[in-house]
Amino acid sequence: MENKMENKSPLNDMMRNAMEKVREMVDTNTIVGQPITTPDGVTLIPISKVSFGFGSGGGDYGKAPKENFGGGAGGAVKIDPVAFLVIKDGTTRVLPVAVPPASTVDRIVDMVPDVMDKVEKFFDKKEAKETL
Repeated sequence: MENKMENKSPLNDMMRNAMEKVREMVDTNTIVGQPITTPDGVTLIPISKVSFGFGSGGGDYGKAPKENFGGGAGGAVKIDPVAFLVIKDGTTRVLPVAVPPASTVDRIVDMVPDVMDKVEKFFDKKEAKETL
């Protein structure tokens, strides 16, 4: 019986509403944007970093569900543009638009497309030598 009252409490309603609003603001199209194709055939895909926080609190001082309730909930979303993926003639490059990476992990993530291009070129050269 306690779970039924908990599910119907005003605090749960506030938390649900706040999380619903955060979900509306943040989706996959916010992080990886819609591709933009230029007239010369270059495709740009915007990449953003999304951070969000959420907090709530409240109290229920009476025994009946509608007595003495006090509470609050809030959330925030921060969207920072990070880079564009630039695709031209089958080659993908990362064009950063934000401050330089702050941590080693950020640097590694930034290097992945270049490393993949170098590995692909290495194998292409190796295959070309083997076919000769």
